Order: sequence, then C-alpha cells, then structure tokens
Amino acid sequence: MISFQIRTKLKLVNRKKIKIWLNNIIEEEGAIAGTITYLLIDDKEMVVYNQQFLQHDTLTDVITFENKDGNKISGDIVISTDRIYENAEKYKVVFTEELYRVMAHGLLHLLGYKDKSNKQAKEIRKKENYYLEKIT
Repeated sequence: MISFQIRTKLKLVNRKKIKIWLNNIIEEEGAIAGTITYLLIDDKEMVVYNQQFLQHDTLTDVITFENKDGNKISGDIVISTDRIYENAEKYKVVFTEELYRVMAHGLLHLLGYKDKSNKQAKEIRKKENYYLEKIT
C-alpha cells in the first residue's frame, strides 16, 4: 500500500495515477509492495531528519528509510518539496516532472539501488528516466 502524507502547501493531484505508476515500478523490478509512505515536507523539517537520522547538517531532496522483508519492500520516503521547486527551476523542468523523478529515485533506493559511486549514480538515473517515460 502506498500512501502520501503532505506537510506543505502542495496539492498532490492524480494520486491514483501516481500510485499505479509506483506500483508498476515495484512490479517491474520483481518486488512486492508492502507499506510505503511518501512524506512531503519543507526544507526546515528535512534538516531535522538529516541531523537526527543521518548526522548531516545539509539539505537534500530525498531520504529513504528502508524496511525490506525478502522480496516485499516497505519504508518511508521523505521528500523536501522546497528542494523539488529549486531543482525544477535549476534543471528547467516542470515541478511535477522533478517530483516524479524524486519519487522514483526514493522508490529505487527501497528496491536496492544505490548512488554512492559514479557507476551507481548513472544506473539509478537511467532507471529514473526509464520510469519517468511511463508517467509523463
């Protein structure tokens, strides 16, 4: 089950479409969806998450908390909508495209993809682009 908790002024439209898309990613990657929560917050709250859970004093667009049980994935994906707005402007894309990219990115982390090395970052970016074509 995929759910959304929004603590910003964002109005998330097409929730049903987004959930179907995210579930299709999980299925295509050969996993089973457990309980997945997307928490959309602002930068101020994201800094608290970064400090509390990662001991970082920086901003980021997404943090993923994984709870995997074999092939069944569950977890929390925390997204800063402030970062999404800034990144959309920076990369000259519409807000929803950047939001979907980050949603897919967080989900790919739950599915086991990493982005610490250049090779891993290229692989996850390729997957993001592939799945973005399926919703945009």
